[in-house]
Amino acid sequence: MATILESLIGSCAKKLQDIVTDEAILILGVKEELTELQRRMEQIRHFLNDAEKRSIKESAVNYWLSQLRDVMYDADDIIDLARSKGSELLPDHSLSLSSKSSTCSILALSSCFPNIQTRHQVAVKIRSLNKRIENITKDKVFSSLTIAQPTAEASAPKLRKSSNIVEYNLVGKEIIHACRKLVDLLIKGKENGSYKVAIVGTGGVGKTTLAQKIYNDQKLKGSFKKQAWVCISQDYSEITILKEILRKFEVPYMQEGNSFFLVLDDMWQSGAWTNVLRIPLHDAGTGIILLTTRLDTVAAEIGVDHVHRVDLMSVDVGWELLWKNMGINEEKYVKNLQNVGMDIVRRCGGLPLAIKVIAKVLATRDKTENEWKKILVKEISGALYLSYEELPHHLKQCFVYCAVFHEDAIILRDDIVRMWVAEGFIDEQDGQLLEDSMADLSECKVHDLLRQLAYHLSREECFVGDLESTGVNVMTKYRRIVVVPMKDTVVIPRMDRDIYEALFRRFPQIRVLDLTDSLIDNVPSCIGRLIHLRLLDLDRTRISCLPESICCLINLKILNLQRCDKLQSLPLGITQLRNLRRLGLQQTPINQVPKGISRLQLLNDLSGFPVGCGTDISTEMQDGWKLDELGHLLQLRKLRIFKLEVAAPTTDSLLTDKKHLKELHLFCSERTHEPYSEADIINIERTFGKLIPPHNLEDLCIFYFFGRRFPSWLCTDTRLSSLKHLILDDCKSFVHLPSIGQLPNLNICKSREQLQ
Repeated sequence: MATILESLIGSCAKKLQDIVTDEAILILGVKEELTELQRRMEQIRHFLNDAEKRSIKESAVNYWLSQLRDVMYDADDIIDLARSKGSELLPDHSLSLSSKSSTCSILALSSCFPNIQTRHQVAVKIRSLNKRIENITKDKVFSSLTIAQPTAEASAPKLRKSSNIVEYNLVGKEIIHACRKLVDLLIKGKENGSYKVAIVGTGGVGKTTLAQKIYNDQKLKGSFKKQAWVCISQDYSEITILKEILRKFEVPYMQEGNSFFLVLDDMWQSGAWTNVLRIPLHDAGTGIILLTTRLDTVAAEIGVDHVHRVDLMSVDVGWELLWKNMGINEEKYVKNLQNVGMDIVRRCGGLPLAIKVIAKVLATRDKTENEWKKILVKEISGALYLSYEELPHHLKQCFVYCAVFHEDAIILRDDIVRMWVAEGFIDEQDGQLLEDSMADLSECKVHDLLRQLAYHLSREECFVGDLESTGVNVMTKYRRIVVVPMKDTVVIPRMDRDIYEALFRRFPQIRVLDLTDSLIDNVPSCIGRLIHLRLLDLDRTRISCLPESICCLINLKILNLQRCDKLQSLPLGITQLRNLRRLGLQQTPINQVPKGISRLQLLNDLSGFPVGCGTDISTEMQDGWKLDELGHLLQLRKLRIFKLEVAAPTTDSLLTDKKHLKELHLFCSERTHEPYSEADIINIERTFGKLIPPHNLEDLCIFYFFGRRFPSWLCTDTRLSSLKHLILDDCKSFVHLPSIGQLPNLNICKSREQLQ
């Protein structure tokens, strides 16, 4: 707990340092109170390391930490409150909104106008919080704590990039022999028409690793026409599993009786086989099934033909796994540490996953016996927790955040990095956007044992599940809510509007709200009360509008509105969200937008920029944004522009100054009836000619371009010297392909024909 507190207190202290001189805080008149709050935080912060060590055995210290955590979260909330209320008191606040919106009056009239009562209320809250912190520092637990003396190693931890959990160069003769044996067994089983093998063992023992090695065996690949790997989570969806199988094997193929090899990984129940897959796969012809499970009962209920048990790793093999996963090429470099290394392997209980994780910790330590013995004497609850304990504080928060993703989820890099950024877990680096972190990855997956650890550490702050089955009343303490379907349906079961109303009213401290794929069709005005909200995800929902009160979400950094089929307009208040870093509008039919998108100067991911004809719907609204409005958005990293065929002529090069731009998607609308006129063709060629990307662009996609000539910059190696991926989709009218052979770093080039 203290490890998370260290990050939280550090984050709050930094926020306080940044905002005490803000105009919004000065006009609120609470600078003195906030400065005192910052001082008290820094005072406590020095004692957290000692508190963390003692909290494992001393319940009084653990209770003291829980009280401190509650106070620190309240402090984080008050910082947002002060910033929000101060912003409302600024002279230009009410003038910046349309009189039609009456935004904040929906919530509370007293919060919309400058008055002494607002200043007094905020000041009282801060003084009350300072008093609570003072009482915590007077507690006898605090007086017994000692100040930690940071070492050079602690202040600058040596970090290494981890390797994949599933590796192809594996250690130990056992797994090599097991792989050969099972491959031969599966090929022989093919002669019988159908054959099922189960790999059984405890969690983290290497079942998936062995299955992966078998799956990638060249001998096996040459024996079956189709192969597929499907992961079966504990809370699996029957429809999802069936769709995944059909997608990978293809329905016509399964009807022709061809041979296939299917891996069902991490099965917890036999129902996925008996209720969903048994009949369609039995009728599909020659099928070989390999499944992994922790439970003998699952293998028995499915009726497998052979069971292979994966035992715990021997100490000798575990020692080899340990030093190889430290990045050491030869044992001689750590031969003098073999005895203590084997003791560490025993401490890991023979679990390969635990050994690999500990190896990453040891790789950052000096290769001395005394240093390694520190690992053995640490009074911790297990090897996995030790690896967590060794992370820097900001990475501890990043790891714990993995709990918001459901079991066996494929985590897209962009999704999790955006969440980390929204929560403030990633520090600024010179010359880089926060979103550039982990740029070398596209997706990842968390082993279920590691996810269990993350969920255990975050259980008091995070809820992941089905609102209908849990109930809203018991969830008011949560700061992050991710709604996922827990039943065998594609979407969440329908809930009464009252539940959604309660969801927005009962969680004033919430930071992350993910309602993707839910059946919500109306966002209530009271969402404006959620001033701490950093991420709001409404992708693939049935909403048809957003309330103007959304402008009160001044801390919002991510707003996802993709594939909302009924949403056609954006509220005026959206241009007041000055901290917004991502706005997702892809495949949402937006045709009314507020003027002033250029105010959102922190935007770096604009996945949906609908271009308009220049028609004003009202003094504040228009049919789409003008390309010129992109000029002030200098932080853009990803940009998707739609309806380029209606763009007004421009004389400026709009994108060349966007030094962070890595991904650019350009869309014309697909026209299925009348052809484009000659004037349309001339205009689109001119428009594309002005969309000259910066030199650092890596990903370019052009859809439905109907010009006869591609823009000249597409053929220039000096202009697109960093381009790695190029897609030209349904560009039917061009006469000649651009000279892409001159692009030095191009890895992938696809036309529509290749995509099909």
